[in-house]
Amino acid sequence: MRVAIGAPGNGAVLKDELKAHLEADPRVSDVIDLSTAEITYPQVSFQAARAVLDGTAERAILVCGTGIGTAIAASKVKGARAATAHDLLTVRGSVENYDAQILCMGQNVIAPVAAKALVDVWLDLRHDPASSYGPRLTEIEDYEAR
Repeated sequence: MRVAIGAPGNGAVLKDELKAHLEADPRVSDVIDLSTAEITYPQVSFQAARAVLDGTAERAILVCGTGIGTAIAASKVKGARAATAHDLLTVRGSVENYDAQILCMGQNVIAPVAAKALVDVWLDLRHDPASSYGPRLTEIEDYEAR
């Protein structure tokens, strides 16, 4: 799997730990770091969403202070679904139910060891379009297409 990763300054420490973790994972073929010293959370979020949508990456991870700003910004890109998740229930639901391609986390919210454990789970999760959530995602896509 190709994973884009990015963070503004207030997420750089956790982003760097997750990047190293991903680079050591045999399930990950490429880690694309979108961060620069001056990047803002909207800029990196838009870039990550575009990387997923254009096929440069299959998924993305964004880290800011809370994970909320990056999720809001990335979700503004048409077709992108970003979710803030800091526990097993929300990480699983973000992919299995909502087919979110972008995982957002907060450096001020979650410890690196917990974030790494959740990323390990996240890498194996898949969405089933035949699930009861499939029609709801179609509703969202139809609304977005208007």
